[in-house]
Amino acid sequence: MSETSRQSTTGTYPLRIGVLILPDLPWPGAGQLWRRAEELGLSHAWTYDHLTWRGHRDRPWFAAIPTLTAAAAVTDRIRLGTLVASPNFRHPLTLAKELVTLDDISGGRLTLGVGAGGSGWDTTMLGNEAWSARERSDRFVEFVDLTDRLLREPTCTYPGRYYSVDEARTYPGCVQRPRIPFAVAASGPRGMRLAVEHAQTWVTTGVRTKRGPIPAVQGALDVRGQMERLDEACAAAGRDPLTLGRLVVTGPVLDSGLSSRQAFVDTVGAYADVGVTDLVVHWPRPAEPYRADPALFEDIFGG
Repeated sequence: MSETSRQSTTGTYPLRIGVLILPDLPWPGAGQLWRRAEELGLSHAWTYDHLTWRGHRDRPWFAAIPTLTAAAAVTDRIRLGTLVASPNFRHPLTLAKELVTLDDISGGRLTLGVGAGGSGWDTTMLGNEAWSARERSDRFVEFVDLTDRLLREPTCTYPGRYYSVDEARTYPGCVQRPRIPFAVAASGPRGMRLAVEHAQTWVTTGVRTKRGPIPAVQGALDVRGQMERLDEACAAAGRDPLTLGRLVVTGPVLDSGLSSRQAFVDTVGAYADVGVTDLVVHWPRPAEPYRADPALFEDIFGG
């Protein structure tokens, strides 16, 4: 994710545009969406990494890594990733083995989007009690640190509090060196420090305590406030803030601007003005969540 702009039939956007595709369609239909995302010139395409959503518990919901593997096989250029994987039901070693494999299959087009996870179904479905906010944060730090080591080093021993490995092997390692890029979702001070230490991109969905859809101008102001704190974390760690990408996911809180072509242009401009480098929208669905007009989506990106 190192380009500074992308060219499309709608003009040159001052940031990269990506799409988030829910893993809820059988592959004959889903594969068409991933191929079309590349045809439309989008810079990156993502899927959620959950066991399922509680609201979708009796509906189709496919696994993220096999979905991305299939997507890699039907595309050639577009970057692919999880948005986001979390410790809720994953161990760093098994995840790292899957990521090394997927990076190989995709020819080095993979990004690991990773976050702390929530207190919802991904945790309790395994029969465990939901973790406290403190334990979830502690696990997140250890999870990212160990995953980083496993992807950088061919052998690793790590006696962690929550996650341990003993002489783990991840040969042949990642196609991308020194490892696949991380996109770390974080809103609090500890998570931001983790992003500064390990990530190539920081991810936000806006201020999570607010209810959406928040218009782009206000959303951009909220994100700018978050990025000011991120810049402070960069300064404290001695990292150049310009080396850390800033990715905004619209939809859960922030309005996507997909109501018209001009609305989207204005939305992109608002986030670009505050220093966002990447903007992600959801592929339009026929029903909520993320209900939108597919014809308008095609007009915005391919018209």
